[in-house]
Amino acid sequence: MSSVALYDPSHGEEECALVAEVVRSSRLSVGQLTARFEGRCADLLGAPAAVAVSSGTAALHLALMAAGVSAGDEVIMPSLTFVSGAAMVRLLGARPVFADVTGHDDLTIDPEHVLSLIGEKTRAVVVMHYGGFSADLVRLAEVCASRGVILIEDAAHAFAVSTPAGTCGMVGDYGTFSFFATKNVSIGEGGLVVARDPERNAFIRRHRSHALTTTPVERAASGALDYDVDSVGLNYRPSDISSAIALAQLDRLPDAQRAREAARTDYRHRLAALEGVVLPFASVPDDESAHHLAAILLPEGTNRNAVVRSMRTRGVQVGMHYPPTHLFSAYRDADAPPLPITEAVVPRLLSLPMHARLRTEDVAHVVEALGSALAEEAHG
Repeated sequence: MSSVALYDPSHGEEECALVAEVVRSSRLSVGQLTARFEGRCADLLGAPAAVAVSSGTAALHLALMAAGVSAGDEVIMPSLTFVSGAAMVRLLGARPVFADVTGHDDLTIDPEHVLSLIGEKTRAVVVMHYGGFSADLVRLAEVCASRGVILIEDAAHAFAVSTPAGTCGMVGDYGTFSFFATKNVSIGEGGLVVARDPERNAFIRRHRSHALTTTPVERAASGALDYDVDSVGLNYRPSDISSAIALAQLDRLPDAQRAREAARTDYRHRLAALEGVVLPFASVPDDESAHHLAAILLPEGTNRNAVVRSMRTRGVQVGMHYPPTHLFSAYRDADAPPLPITEAVVPRLLSLPMHARLRTEDVAHVVEALGSALAEEAHG
């Protein structure tokens, strides 16, 4: 029986060779390979500078800090995303305010709902480019600019994605990225932050390393031994080992992206035969997404758990992105606005396998397994 994994990151001898280079150098923390990686990311994104960090969560935390989010502030964000963003807002003493998604065919944050939620306490808006598809950055930038609110792009799913509005992560005041093990650039743990303001970039770089006023390299060059710490910083430094893997992953990215685009096209054609199945973002050109996820909506009323069990018996691994944050025990708020679209979409959400190793026969097997599972559930 065929087996198709939900994720299947591509790693090989190139990654091994660069990691070995780092180990032989004995410079395991931030070093030359991290600087090379940051430079390549800046070039890919069209950014003046990029700061590598230890995770996508760290990237969000530093962006929120640089944006001045603090106790008493509110930060508007989608509920249909991973919980890390809301956690970082809470850690800064601020309140996450959850906005609805646009619709069944667009699972990114609704700009008009965002506008309605902005109040005197709103410091920032965090948008997430769901599955690798850009949110409406033109409208969101207009909304934030008109109300004097900072726009932070959570581009964890959308590294190096070009859209008519601009490159994801480069339209807002800040852009954050994740290189977790399952991401398109897969290094185990890692992240990246970009900021339009050079001073904010410098703030992020310094605060990823305890807010020290000088780096070890700078002290070695100058001969100085002491330094100052003028604010509270963090240890969010990456390692040169992770940056080595990342450099090799960047070399793989163009071919991997083409493979993901081909899989998306194949899914679109095959899923059209399944009645009631919705493929969000169906009208978005394939070259305007990172295709990190292949999310679908099951027909209304479907028992998703039964479908998942059936597909697993056929060797197909599936997932769900994400349980909505506003329904978690830690984030329930009786005074929060309703999110009717999010709550209608989530029970139908299912993530199908998506990665650069998917073959045409794999996609065919996945869709056949889904069709059989739906038929069984309908007659069960």
